[in-house]
Amino acid sequence: MTKLGIIAGNGAFPILVAQAARRRQIEVIAVAHLNETERALEPLCSRITWIKVGELERMIQTFKNAGVTRAAMAGGISRARLKDSFAPDRRALAMLARVGKFSDDVVLRGVAAELEADGIEVIDPIYLLEHALADQGTMAGPQPTAVQLDDLKLAFSVTRSLGPFDIGQAVAVRDGVVAAVEAVEGTDAAIRRAASLCGRGLVVVKAAKPGQDLRFDRPAIGPNTIELLAEVGAAVLGIEAGCTMILERERTVGLAESQAITVYGYAGA
Repeated sequence: MTKLGIIAGNGAFPILVAQAARRRQIEVIAVAHLNETERALEPLCSRITWIKVGELERMIQTFKNAGVTRAAMAGGISRARLKDSFAPDRRALAMLARVGKFSDDVVLRGVAAELEADGIEVIDPIYLLEHALADQGTMAGPQPTAVQLDDLKLAFSVTRSLGPFDIGQAVAVRDGVVAAVEAVEGTDAAIRRAASLCGRGLVVVKAAKPGQDLRFDRPAIGPNTIELLAEVGAAVLGIEAGCTMILERERTVGLAESQAITVYGYAGA
């Protein structure tokens, strides 16, 4: 592969994918989303086109004009900001009408199908990032207590039960009580809500939904996640071993260690 298209959302993930591609001498052509994607992506791309969420035809034509045959989705789009930034074109409206549902996974599958109908394969970019996936067991912080392990098991069970409803990827538990389930507000707001209700010592998990297409919606944590958990006094972060991505791994793990926050790769999810 000599070229990679990146459909860039928010956060550090698009930047990390672009950096990894460049290290492999792969040319990066990006379609970035206004008010979502960080401007730091620009110097890493040979070409970058800024669009609003929903400009599907422009996205596809940008890649076709650049000779891109493989593209990766990297980074999310804030649901809370969609009311201000959603501008679907005719192709996007037709796709939404066809899929008939506005859940994340269904819409992203629809977008991928549109790209692939035009000869652009949508791939999982995880292969570009070495040592990005969570290990099994304790990766940072103290070993979890028996009570915390029970809370991890409960939280992962909740994510599995609610996953088919496309509600969210994060659940917070304390001492056997479910404090919060992520909904449209996003992970950070859900964690803050849980802390406001149950105080310090939360066990938080982030997990993929059953059947989730990991090419474009892989759960991820990073330094910002740890900083938020430290802010609210959370004790444990549970993630799926071999599935959840750790962005800026060395920094993330080091920060968790310094804050005595347990990062635990769960294998029984």
